[in-house]
Amino acid sequence: MLCSLSRLDKEKIKSIESAEKQIGKTLLAFSCHDTAPAHLTPEEIAIIGETEKKLGVVLVAVK
Repeated sequence: MLCSLSRLDKEKIKSIESAEKQIGKTLLAFSCHDTAPAHLTPEEIAIIGETEKKLGVVLVAVK
């Protein structure tokens, strides 16, 4: 399972903002997807690591 921050339309954002006001807390919305990890060689892992450092992001290899 892989989850990331959701892209929401205005109606969903308003609904979340309403809940935030009611509970007095900030909420983050995540969307999840069924995925399977890819099997990687040490060389592929090194390439991904270099790319992550260069871009300042986390990359996940999936099938």
